[in-house]
Amino acid sequence: MLEVFPLTLRATALDGGREPEAKWYFADGGALASRNTGEEMTISLKVNGSRRSVPAEADTPLLYVLRNDLALNGAKFGCGLAQCGACTVLIDGRAARSCVTEIGAIGNAEITTIEGLGTVDKPHPLQQAFIDEQAVQCGYCINGMIMTAKDLLDQNPRPTSAEVREALAQNFCRCGTHGRIIRAVLRAARNTGKT
Repeated sequence: MLEVFPLTLRATALDGGREPEAKWYFADGGALASRNTGEEMTISLKVNGSRRSVPAEADTPLLYVLRNDLALNGAKFGCGLAQCGACTVLIDGRAARSCVTEIGAIGNAEITTIEGLGTVDKPHPLQQAFIDEQAVQCGYCINGMIMTAKDLLDQNPRPTSAEVREALAQNFCRCGTHGRIIRAVLRAARNTGKT
């Protein structure tokens, strides 16, 4: 789990005036980014195996950078409060809500989006299981469901139905396809053992 510790520093200029507020972001004991509040900087992110640089403020939500700067639109804006799961991506293999993850806190972590799992011609086994079970209705929640399920199956390749339900409990599907979603995750686990 990535732990982030923001630290705000204020300084007085030599002429007695105030310097702009600066923030340093720390994770796992190391500084990841610094910036003056409100100033844009170039942030380098590793997304789907490629290093990408974007001009943004360190406190910009990862979701905004993925969608607006990198044109990776699989993750959706649902609530903006990390409560619905539509924005879920993997950060170093663990499910994370990109709507509340500041890009300055990511550092060298690997970000994987739904676009990084498979392709139209060769879907990832989880994506194929969702297709086979017809687990998609409107499709808005499916990115989060698949990414959360990927994290689950990487940690527990043979989950029970109850474990799948528990893992996906904080991902909401307003269309009510939960039954098919659970079956899709269990199918992927049966078909691959580990995804």
